Amino acid sequence: MGRQVPAVSRALDILELFLEGDGTHSAPEITRRLQLPRTTVHELITTLAARSYLVPVPDRPGRYRLGVRTYQLGSRYAEQLDIAAEGQQVARSVAEACGETVHVALLEHLDVIYIAKVDSTHAVRMVSAAGRRLPAHCTAVGKMLLAALPPEELDARLPEGPLPAMTANSLTSVEGLRRELAEIREHGIAHESQESNPDVSCVAAPVRDRQGRVVAALSVSVPMIRWSEERREELAALAADGADRLSERLGYRRRG
Repeated sequence: MGRQVPAVSRALDILELFLEGDGTHSAPEITRRLQLPRTTVHELITTLAARSYLVPVPDRPGRYRLGVRTYQLGSRYAEQLDIAAEGQQVARSVAEACGETVHVALLEHLDVIYIAKVDSTHAVRMVSAAGRRLPAHCTAVGKMLLAALPPEELDARLPEGPLPAMTANSLTSVEGLRRELAEIREHGIAHESQESNPDVSCVAAPVRDRQGRVVAALSVSVPMIRWSEERREELAALAADGADRLSERLGYRRRG
């Protein structure tokens, strides 16, 4: 690794300031926040503005916002993202932390499709595969994704009659599913207890894209011989952390 170039680091520090607040800053604010010489800040701002990384804010003299060049770079980054590849990397780190099976899944109508999977290190573990399709209402990832749908879209997808069951514990009532989805929206975590497999329980958390839309879910699946309420809380925290890290890789930035 070569040494870092101080001028480049300072320029990047300035750009990253614009991720905060209302997205506008003045030279004096930047000088104060970064504790840099005033002349250095003015030179860097002039250079960044000349290259369209910063632009003056109309009707707000002396203030700047991010320019079109930053948008172009961000768009190119987003085009190159592969949610399956990114999900596989994050799933691997979560699996290493807990030793259990981790999935990343997408929603397709009323089914989930697993696009990434890392196996448990235990001899007794969930058997599944990337590419597998399951009814969404029987899985933690599916419930998480259904809970994120706009109400009108959820209404259009749900059937009028009973939902199909995979085990004796599967939800078959549409109204029962709606009640559970409301709880998931409130708490931000989905659970599934022996609803897709009589020997397995799962927890799942939402994955968001750069616009903040829920585009996937990440779950941790555990055989019932290793399941407990205490374990559920621990794994819910790991799933949420993993989903947040995958969201960041997809360009999402939590506000506030």
